[in-house]
Amino acid sequence: MFRCRKTIPDPQADLLRKHYLNPNQNANSILYAILLLLHSLFRWLVLASLLVSIGTAYQGFSGRKLFTATANKIRHWTATIAHIQLILGACLYFESPIVKLVSPDTGSGWAQDQPFFFRYIHAGMMIIAIIVITIGSAKSKRMKTDQQKYQTMFRFFLAALVILLLAIPWPFSPFVARPYFR
Repeated sequence: MFRCRKTIPDPQADLLRKHYLNPNQNANSILYAILLLLHSLFRWLVLASLLVSIGTAYQGFSGRKLFTATANKIRHWTATIAHIQLILGACLYFESPIVKLVSPDTGSGWAQDQPFFFRYIHAGMMIIAIIVITIGSAKSKRMKTDQQKYQTMFRFFLAALVILLLAIPWPFSPFVARPYFR
């Protein structure tokens, strides 16, 4: 059964408020804010490039088209944007006070535990998604026929998109809700 959240003070939220509402912000919190903004913006670039790649691949193999230089550039740039997002995410991971936060046992369960979500679920699934994109991009480039290139790109990028959509902390997420833009 679902449990209602109690209105007791949240030690994680109190610690984060104390750290980020401090008027004497240090360089680490400024760096964290910049990384968070860039990571949030690049999320949309990754999603858009994956959708364009998936659409291009679908049109390519369903229409029996040649694998053009444009399709190859789309494949390449999708992987590149995903790798930039991975680097931003790794930097953010090591700067994040949420990840560094020691989670006291509040009895709310692991699903509402922000440090657990960002330390393990989000980070792990995003790494898996980037690996799937990388493998799909490399395999697609090395396929012999144009149809195989498009089908490989479509399958791997679609699988990565599903993983990404599951691991992003959307505003409606039951695990950890975050706004569309930070």
